[in-house]
Amino acid sequence: MKRLFFACVAALLCGMASFAQEPAVPEGPGLEFVVELHVTCDPAFTVGDTAHGRRIVIPITGGTFEGPKMKGVVLAGGADYQLQDQEHGRTELEAIYCIRTDDGVSIHVRNWGLSVMGRDESGRTQFYFRTAPKFEAPRDSPYGWLNDAIFVCAPGPNAPGDTVCLRVWKVL
Repeated sequence: MKRLFFACVAALLCGMASFAQEPAVPEGPGLEFVVELHVTCDPAFTVGDTAHGRRIVIPITGGTFEGPKMKGVVLAGGADYQLQDQEHGRTELEAIYCIRTDDGVSIHVRNWGLSVMGRDESGRTQFYFRTAPKFEAPRDSPYGWLNDAIFVCAPGPNAPGDTVCLRVWKVL
């Protein structure tokens, strides 16, 4: 009986040791699609080489957006303020603009992120582009929920001309 007990304990300990050596990777947060934007822009202009890198400004001239819970237009007057590190192929993006929903609610958007061009180990070009938009919507509007979540953004397929497609998800 003692041998059976010790054999069970040994088997249990061996199983625990192998479990401890191979920890399960925790599941990441989910995503919920929010909106796709088609943003039109004027040609970029260069401020110049600053203490932080080359500053480039891309004026936003308008556009449209649509998602399951919202639809409307991108208002003219915003811009994407880019800070380029050409040596490392890295650009900080900070787009600041407003959108207006079809029911007349104005929402401020500040979209910060990174664009990085590089090469993988085999020499193939790699492109990384992700941003984290922050929305400021009137709290008492149907869009007040935008104030209380984290969002991520990735580029979608670009339309012709000076239109940029962006897709936004809520992190669950």
